[in-house]
Amino acid sequence: MMELKALFEKAAGESKQLSQKPSNEILLQLYSLYKQATEGDATEDNEPTNPFDFIAKAKFSAWQGVKGKTKDEAMREYIALVEKLK
Repeated sequence: MMELKALFEKAAGESKQLSQKPSNEILLQLYSLYKQATEGDATEDNEPTNPFDFIAKAKFSAWQGVKGKTKDEAMREYIALVEKLK
């Protein structure tokens, strides 16, 4: 378990140093997997209140899309996605 967390934290650091900026779709995937891995399922408490904050709404929607994944599953998928982007 500790090894997975260390690999996840390493991947999170590497995601900020990619040679190319990923597409918005990939960025949303990274965001949602990161939030799922660190906080678990999105709840109504996390929902953005400003109806015109489209970025926050897209992020929340992406996070809701991975609802039900365990933190370990989300960490593994995040690591794999970062590896693919490198």
